[in-house]
Amino acid sequence: MTTAGSTPAKRWYVVHAYSGMEKAVERNLRERIDRAGMQDKFGRILVPTEEVVEVKNGKKAVTERRFFPGYVLVEMVMDDDTWHLVKHTSKVTGFVGGAKNRPVPISEDEVMKIVNQMQEGIEKPRPKVEWEVGEVVRVKEGPFTDFNGAIEEVNYDKSKVRVSVTIFGRATPVELDFHQVEKV
Repeated sequence: MTTAGSTPAKRWYVVHAYSGMEKAVERNLRERIDRAGMQDKFGRILVPTEEVVEVKNGKKAVTERRFFPGYVLVEMVMDDDTWHLVKHTSKVTGFVGGAKNRPVPISEDEVMKIVNQMQEGIEKPRPKVEWEVGEVVRVKEGPFTDFNGAIEEVNYDKSKVRVSVTIFGRATPVELDFHQVEKV
């Protein structure tokens, strides 16, 4: 409900973009909003990403991973002009949810969950590969190279796994770095 002279409240909408092009869509949207002079009808534009730790050649590297690939969150007032501006932005395939030309906003709670997940990823980057207790892995370096074993314990803080490797018919627990094992 809007009264004359006031602007309706901005809501969050999910925009579907070509996968891998989320940042380009964010840039294109900002440029188009500025050119159209519609800054008052748009708020934040979020590409949901988290930081992950990868080990390459024995070195830790922090990279960004999209946890909703192909989606961009846009805070906006939904009307014909804003709908057209977003819908006709390069690399956008459309809105998610609702009728074809009347998308349904997502709740502030859903947006906060995504923002919190992004924040957690910045404060404590997750490993790129997730390990599970009981999962069978192959040792790819060290004295137990080419042995297979089951994960007994995962320590994300130290980036280590304890793997039960069978040596001469006896199960032996071995502590290894994440980069020393691979999924089978």
